Amino acid sequence: MWYFRSPEIVFGQDALDHLTHLSGNRAFIVTDPMMQQLGFVDMVKTKLKAAGISTEVFSNVEIEPTLETIQRGATAMTGYQPNWIIGLGGGSHMDAAKAMWILYENPQADILAINPFEPLTLRQKAKMIAISATSGTGAEVTWGIVLTDPADGRKVAIGSPENLPDIAIVDPALAATMPPHLTADTGMDALTHAIEGYASTWYNDFSDGLCLKAIQLIFNHLPIAVANGNDEEAREKMHNAAAIAGLGFINSMCSLAHALGHSLGGVYNIPHGRAVGIFLPYTIQFNANENSGQTRYQDIAAFLGLPAATAQQGAASLVEALQQLAQQIGQPRSIQQALDISLATLENDLDQLTEYAESDTQIITAVRSPSPEEIRKLFLYAYHGKDIDW
Repeated sequence: MWYFRSPEIVFGQDALDHLTHLSGNRAFIVTDPMMQQLGFVDMVKTKLKAAGISTEVFSNVEIEPTLETIQRGATAMTGYQPNWIIGLGGGSHMDAAKAMWILYENPQADILAINPFEPLTLRQKAKMIAISATSGTGAEVTWGIVLTDPADGRKVAIGSPENLPDIAIVDPALAATMPPHLTADTGMDALTHAIEGYASTWYNDFSDGLCLKAIQLIFNHLPIAVANGNDEEAREKMHNAAAIAGLGFINSMCSLAHALGHSLGGVYNIPHGRAVGIFLPYTIQFNANENSGQTRYQDIAAFLGLPAATAQQGAASLVEALQQLAQQIGQPRSIQQALDISLATLENDLDQLTEYAESDTQIITAVRSPSPEEIRKLFLYAYHGKDIDW
């Protein structure tokens, strides 16, 4: 038995207008100063005012939200007593809103202990709306939450299906201001979600079509969106693709590239999408080598019209297409290209990197379960940009 979960999704031009139809009296908006500067917070407040809903704004969410930020936001939320929680921005803002919501309704909860198996009894005080302003994380349609524990710099993945947003608003106008590098980073995040969601050991019929469609949309439209951010069609297709990929992977889970990417991001300062995008080709090779090519990458390659006469050819052609895409949109193809660190620095941090990857929740669904030594080798090969030949 399996469950497929999704919020109500409002998408397309003027999707933000849906806010004018809400019932309620108080909304708590979780965001950051950039969303305020871009005028997005005022846009949301105006729509809510039309619905007769007053607002309070918490705009102190950092790129990698910390446990302290979550606690401060939950305290402010408790003082305001909203019946709508709104996460506005990228994945960090929406994840922070989810975590604050949990503490608002469960003040004594240990946020790091939140898991899919213990009830949270949410929605006694409020419901949640997630509004995406970047085209990558898919956090608007997912229940996963990634936080940073500053005590050890580790990225912590928590969450429960109960903290899935009630409404996801996917309005491409909010993504139109993303600069090329952010468009590329977030696009690679969405692509990694979709490919890993399709190839994960927990794949299923309900997620498969979503993941394949997202992959197709991203290959077709990400290069255009990076090259010309004013292309409305490319922006809309990428915004939709991010949500579709999020809906696909959250119902089948990601895999090894995310475990390695979370680890790299926890130890070094590198955007999440860029980190997982670096590891995606190497983990595809790693999986295909062990399974004599009997992975699902052949399906993806064939769907994209790439050479896929055999499973091995499909995996190889998908890796080549990913490498070409990365080059086209200015994404690094190795850790060495992405980070200004020496090999000695990486080697010094390998124990920590390996520990973080081993303990990451996304390693559970890996097609090929790596040993600690293989994880170390994956980091070293990805540092040099070497094909996985073992």
